[in-house]
Amino acid sequence: MAVLPQKIDMKPRPRPLISGAGAASPSGAVFNLSTTIVGAGIMALPAAVKALGLIPGLLAIAAAARLTESSIEMIVRSGRVSSPKPAAAASYADLVGESFGSAGKALTRACVVLNNLGMLVVYMIILGDVLSGTSSGTAHHTGVIEGWYGPQWWTSRTFLFLFTTLFVFAPLISFNRVDSLRYTSALSVALAFVFVAITAIVAVIKLFDGTASMPRLLPEMVDWKLFTTVPVLITSFVCHYSIHPIESELRDPGQMMRIVRVSLTLCTSVYMATSLFGVLLFGEGTLDDVLANFDVDLDIPLGAFLSDVVRVSYAAHLMLVFPIVFYSLRQNVDGLLFPRLVPLAQDKQRFFATTAGLMALAFLGANYVPSIWDAFQFMGATTSVVIGFILPAALTLRDVHGVATKNDRILSWFMIILAVSTSFVAILSDVYAFFGGRGDGDRA
Repeated sequence: MAVLPQKIDMKPRPRPLISGAGAASPSGAVFNLSTTIVGAGIMALPAAVKALGLIPGLLAIAAAARLTESSIEMIVRSGRVSSPKPAAAASYADLVGESFGSAGKALTRACVVLNNLGMLVVYMIILGDVLSGTSSGTAHHTGVIEGWYGPQWWTSRTFLFLFTTLFVFAPLISFNRVDSLRYTSALSVALAFVFVAITAIVAVIKLFDGTASMPRLLPEMVDWKLFTTVPVLITSFVCHYSIHPIESELRDPGQMMRIVRVSLTLCTSVYMATSLFGVLLFGEGTLDDVLANFDVDLDIPLGAFLSDVVRVSYAAHLMLVFPIVFYSLRQNVDGLLFPRLVPLAQDKQRFFATTAGLMALAFLGANYVPSIWDAFQFMGATTSVVIGFILPAALTLRDVHGVATKNDRILSWFMIILAVSTSFVAILSDVYAFFGGRGDGDRA
């Protein structure tokens, strides 16, 4: 007797009110997801736009956002049909595991762990640069605290890292639900807009007084950095590992894609505005870390004050981004090490041991990793493209529930080819630049 295929229910199911599920508001979800997205991207994208040229650069940001939306839609749709149980796909790794088994699940968790731990180290190094200063060759870029009080033992990078870890990060990473961070996430997004607003005001003033720099409209095809921009763009939008934890706390998971679109629109606006005004301000002098361009007086009224406000607001923004990225890192590390134990939130001893161990790793990495930029580009060319493009496309092509359309498959192959080709070229470019003896001044 022929067995008729089961009809798959694509309608989102309300979450049962257990273990905090269903308590999160859509606005809190928007802020948490936006905070996940807007991290080091604000700092890195102006340099990417400089390399690509103003017009292609801004178009590339919009294209990366659109591809990110498509890839998130793939994993959200797959999660809704993955199982009749509402909490079956509680994480990105669980979803991949349903299609590719334990090996796929472990690979996803490993990529998220490497990506997020790397990003946390990058955030802490940037905080050290902003607060305590950094040296590049013979040039020293003064940090905000160092500039205010001069070189002291308590303005050193190590002490400021320790102080920030104990009195800022420790309280924020102690929450076991992501929705508990909705207010700090809202403040983080507001601080990102402060950064954009001040940059825009300074750029407009310089446009009117004729001192603004005119950026290139098109790229220089011989520039090696051109090939590393795609991984940087992808890294700036990667948030896939936060989708399922945020969705699992919504009463109506059918709102998730609307939340994603609002967050991506918000973050794309921030990225495009920062990139536009950043390259207008600094032109060809735009550094990989655009904050380093703000360590001098901007030659406008209150220029020194505005420089400090920009750097302090961005440092505060990164402090508030940190716990959102840390949340997914902790969940995936626990899934890798203790896949058969009770959920992490239900075991306080394991929760605090995992939290302390990961925070110690980030602290040590920030103290001993000398440079963030080659690592940032390498991370974007490896783990970020796997998380953001390759895994969503692979889920769609695998299509174990038969919900993918022909257009979905075409888009999936395009994403895989784009991810693999650009990552390969970007890694080769980094290797060539490293062994070619690119100087510190070029790294800045």
